[in-house]
Amino acid sequence: MKKFALFAIVLLPILAYALWPLTSDSWDIKWDDKLIAGKQSYLEEQIPSKPDAPNVLLIIVDDLSLADISMYSKEAPVKTPHMQQLANEGVRFTNAYVTTAICSPSRAAILTGRYPQRFGFEHQMHDRYLRNRMEYFGFKYFIESDPWIPQEPKPVPTKEAIEMQGVPPSEIILAEALKKGGYSTGLIGKWHVGFADFNQPCSMGFDEFYGFNASHSLYAPEGTPGIVDQKIDDDWTDPYIWSGQRIGPHAITIDCNPVTEPKYLTFRIADESIAFMQRHRAHPFFLTASFNAPHTPLQAPEEYVEMYANEPDPVKRVHYAMIKALDDAIGQLLESLENSGLQDETMVFLISDNGGAEYNLTTDNGPYRGGKITDFEGGVKVPMIMKWRGHLPGGVDYTYPVMSLDIFRTVLSATGVPAPQDRIIDGRDLVTSVIDSIPVREQLFWKMGYNSSVRDLRWKLTWNEEFGDTSLYDLINDPFESQDLFGSQPEVQQELFAIHSTWAEELPGPAWPSVIHYSAEEDGRRYWFDN
Repeated sequence: MKKFALFAIVLLPILAYALWPLTSDSWDIKWDDKLIAGKQSYLEEQIPSKPDAPNVLLIIVDDLSLADISMYSKEAPVKTPHMQQLANEGVRFTNAYVTTAICSPSRAAILTGRYPQRFGFEHQMHDRYLRNRMEYFGFKYFIESDPWIPQEPKPVPTKEAIEMQGVPPSEIILAEALKKGGYSTGLIGKWHVGFADFNQPCSMGFDEFYGFNASHSLYAPEGTPGIVDQKIDDDWTDPYIWSGQRIGPHAITIDCNPVTEPKYLTFRIADESIAFMQRHRAHPFFLTASFNAPHTPLQAPEEYVEMYANEPDPVKRVHYAMIKALDDAIGQLLESLENSGLQDETMVFLISDNGGAEYNLTTDNGPYRGGKITDFEGGVKVPMIMKWRGHLPGGVDYTYPVMSLDIFRTVLSATGVPAPQDRIIDGRDLVTSVIDSIPVREQLFWKMGYNSSVRDLRWKLTWNEEFGDTSLYDLINDPFESQDLFGSQPEVQQELFAIHSTWAEELPGPAWPSVIHYSAEEDGRRYWFDN
């Protein structure tokens, strides 16, 4: 009896410590009432767009590496003639960047024209956090998750706070701005910037929506005849990707109502996009064709997989097939514009939400250092094209740095819809800078948790406040970040630190926490990233 009492005295506190919930109301999300009022006032004022305002087609693709497509690399494994056609007819950006090297905050910046850190969207949205320390110990010691390392237990959001993650109702989405100018608006494909009623597409300015809310969905129901389903045995995140199936936020919906969809999703996104443009061809339209390819899960039509039969790695074989199918789907959109006589009336953008995902073994981003989640060029530098026939030259490269959030300002300038005046819009109009061949901006900024980076027209400084890594690269002479010059340019380093500090002082801090460390090894040196 004494032994049992002694055992209980020792064990019970340990169990209580291990099982004590980590949830905390410290992560409750609070909205900016002043910006909400400013948004309401802005949207209530209906201002017609210019008489000759263009249609706008924004094509967003997912996890597409510069190194995997022939539009940017002669050694690329996938020939992408339709993307190349778009570049031949428009402007190819050779130094285009996203604000964050991961899907959801990157997409939030594209749609709002603002650094997502300005409204707390610093981290990827998460639907699951560690519930207690017992889960942490189990994850750390019993799950082989390298290169993903669980973070030490810390307070996590409540269920209610998790459901409120995403773009807050105070933000103005590009679709909302264009609606005040008389545009018909549609989103076809991936959303992934909010799951709540207030921040789904149907509540944020899109008249029509076909697609899904989550980071991923099946391209076709698993086991569909004619579709190759390829699992990635060496990627511990892959079972999670497949487990979503088409359930909950992964479900395919029409105007936010779930539907059954048997056809390969990449081509369905093209079909629905073309149908939207045809329905609204007589009036100005804004369409976001938001492809999820080539994001996992790996699924591709057999005839596309057979094109890469000489690739011995089955993971890369299906990945390449998905990119090829994506290029063909983009070709269908361009052909529809041409056949409908809408080419001269439509401004077209193509951009990836971040670089290739090295961790899932689909790509290595070629000569570019790092990949998705990292602040290296392989994570934040992306394919981007802009075409506006009759207003922009065709077949030219613009070499100065630009950022994804510039699309917002560029579209508003082209359509004549005024930008909101009650908030900072970080995007710049690209058209004048491209025509005059002058820089759009002097600096670009990144921040995700303990990782921060800044680049100017030449230098890029990146550092880690938790683990102490700091690197400096001369991107003019070393575009692939092969030589770390930290310590050799103290004045440059000091200036860049100061510029970033001034920018970061304006930020409110993340609205929700990260979950896990991502560890990347480059040239024998280990780097850490907050996710």
